[in-house]
Amino acid sequence: MEGPLSDQADAATAERVPVELPAPEQPRTHRWGFGAFLTTFATLVLTAVVIGAIAGVSAPGQGISVPVAVIGTAVPPLLAAGVAILFTVLRGNGPLIDLRWSFRWDDIRAGVRFGLLGLVCTTVAAFVWTKLVGEQNATSALGKLVNDQRLPMTAAIVMFLFVWLVGPVCEEIIYRGLLWGALERLNWGRWVVFGLTTVIFAVSHLEPLRTSLLVVIGIPIGLARLVTGRLGASIVAHQINNFLPALAVLLMAFGVMPA
Repeated sequence: MEGPLSDQADAATAERVPVELPAPEQPRTHRWGFGAFLTTFATLVLTAVVIGAIAGVSAPGQGISVPVAVIGTAVPPLLAAGVAILFTVLRGNGPLIDLRWSFRWDDIRAGVRFGLLGLVCTTVAAFVWTKLVGEQNATSALGKLVNDQRLPMTAAIVMFLFVWLVGPVCEEIIYRGLLWGALERLNWGRWVVFGLTTVIFAVSHLEPLRTSLLVVIGIPIGLARLVTGRLGASIVAHQINNFLPALAVLLMAFGVMPA
């Protein structure tokens, strides 16, 4: 039988039921900061320079061999990501805590949503950007590697898998992991950290003509990191965003798509 007493009992029961709130982010307790990012970025650039010097590459537009193209694409980001992780181990709490490393289903779902949003934004932005700079200037540094030569099948597949899956992991460790944590440690606002990491991500590719396009590409990826508070979502978003460019490189290498 329902009545005032029953309503009061239900209200009292509801008050006793704990409400689950999202857990706040753990405070930054690591001893590394912006210097760790600068060291990591210097590793990225210097490794690429050393590989080019060993291979005898004296100018950006100079033709290079297939092994140099693959090594020069993969080794610098892999080594730099390793340096970033090493900082978290030696001067912090390890990558799981310091870089907010996580691959929950929530991260994957959020990454897919922001990645698909990024594909739409990137496609529109790339179309507009190509119209502004012209077809001859619209090729990325990676695309130029396969413009004048046909990659062997093994090399093309390695490049495809690296650009699609591995490269985004390395870049997210460096930018939305290490750099994000360094800026967050300064107690700047979340949106300021998001904006700075997005701009630095774009500028640090050292492709001045593509910087504005890279900012657009970086926005959905950074939002995945901002909204979830974890690195897994931005990695998935970055991988989805990189799929079409990686596929284009593969098709150009096989001669299916014109360079």
